[in-house]
Amino acid sequence: MQAQETQNEGLKRAYRLTVTVADIESRIDAEVQKIAPQVRMPGFRPGKVPANLVKKMHKDALLQEALNTSIQEGVQKTITDNKLRPATQPHVHLDHDYAPGKDAVVDFHFEILPSIPEVKIEGLSLERLTVEAEGAEIDAALGRLASGHKNFETAAKSYKAATGDVVVIDFEGKVDGVPFDGGKGEGMSVELGSGQLIPGFEDQLVGVKANDSKVINVTFPENYGAKELAGKAATFDIVVGEVKKPVESKADDSLAQAFGLESLDKLKELMKVQVEQELNGLTRTYMKRQLLDQLAADHDFEVPPSMVEAEFEQIWAQLEQEADREDDPEAARKEMEAEREDYRDIAVRRVRLGLLLSEIGQANGVEVSQQEMNMLVTQAAQQYRQEDRQRFVQYLQENPMAAAQLRAPLFEDKVVDFLFDKASVTEKTVTRAELEAAIEAEPEAKPAKKAPAKKAAAKKEAAPAKEEKPAAKKAATKKEVAKDEGEKPAKKAPAKKAAAKK
Repeated sequence: MQAQETQNEGLKRAYRLTVTVADIESRIDAEVQKIAPQVRMPGFRPGKVPANLVKKMHKDALLQEALNTSIQEGVQKTITDNKLRPATQPHVHLDHDYAPGKDAVVDFHFEILPSIPEVKIEGLSLERLTVEAEGAEIDAALGRLASGHKNFETAAKSYKAATGDVVVIDFEGKVDGVPFDGGKGEGMSVELGSGQLIPGFEDQLVGVKANDSKVINVTFPENYGAKELAGKAATFDIVVGEVKKPVESKADDSLAQAFGLESLDKLKELMKVQVEQELNGLTRTYMKRQLLDQLAADHDFEVPPSMVEAEFEQIWAQLEQEADREDDPEAARKEMEAEREDYRDIAVRRVRLGLLLSEIGQANGVEVSQQEMNMLVTQAAQQYRQEDRQRFVQYLQENPMAAAQLRAPLFEDKVVDFLFDKASVTEKTVTRAELEAAIEAEPEAKPAKKAPAKKAAAKKEAAPAKEEKPAAKKAATKKEVAKDEGEKPAKKAPAKKAAAKK
């Protein structure tokens, strides 16, 4: 087995590998000897089938297995012998003229990881901005929780429903005067203006009163889930049971009890923990952004183009998804195209910083323990069905690169913590507003221009039965994309038991 270098340009390497027919045949013979004792064939005692017959019976499978194994070992030996560190999986191409009984000629190419100059981690200087999770912060969090917790009370029978109210209805839907399956229901609560139902349905309930009867005329969307109703005009006979008006929720014992807690004091305790976590996340984000900016300024080296392309494609896919949600997707895409190179610069920066952090971690003995890796695998497996989890675990065991991708975020966090310990850190207590402003003011890979703001709400798809849709997000800007290098601050969340109350 021989390998000849055919390309050595920058980080690109290519080789031509020749696997001799003798090597292939030797592997086939070895496999035949291994499987022969298990082969069964009429006329022969178990394990006594002649090797030449075994070879003839399974010649195609044996050849393929021997060829694949030889190529894999040849590629790996070439990489090891030349002390190379591949950045990507080698791309392997078997010569199209190959035929059984001939030497196999294989071309393969890949990119290698760069030789990173001496890493400078001395002299790092960071500022830790902290916010006290005390009175005002806790009260603000409770206020946000209360404002997001809607309560409704039954209005007077003469009260006319307005946008924001809840109307409780019985209904029966018809197409061409004929009731359709699933079109009938009782006691359904509809929040007017929420966009839960098909276009026009909620609008026609504005102004109704308790005990009113009404016929609503709508047209099902062309992309409606039930194909037999898609695009069709329909009527709904409505009887209004009651109208409910929203009432302001207050941060009191009743709010705490709505979330399964016994008192406001208990709710405050839980909110304090959540606020502390959120503020700690903001503090870490600010510090990590400073750290990455200093590392980026002090280190410059070539990065593998394929890694940059993969990172860029991930960024671009995110932006395309956001553009599709814009009022004018075409205009949003044009703006993206005008800034394409800026986003590519962000991809280059991300890859370079990733390689740099990896080098720092390896050079300083930073590791993800097997116990930590097991926890990562267990957590990741939870997203799959019970019967698929073991297959996921097996996939990670057989694919080192996939396992490395799972390990990478935790490894990076540990390297960042290592660098935090090495850095000279000054402490400063600030307000939340000052901390958030500092994060926004951090310099980016490139000056950021604002993408057009998202104005439209998510499309209204359902009617009258609810079909929950994810909330539409604001389009990402370059500043937001670049900021993903740092840790995302903890999301503002209600008390732990809030999800159950709905």
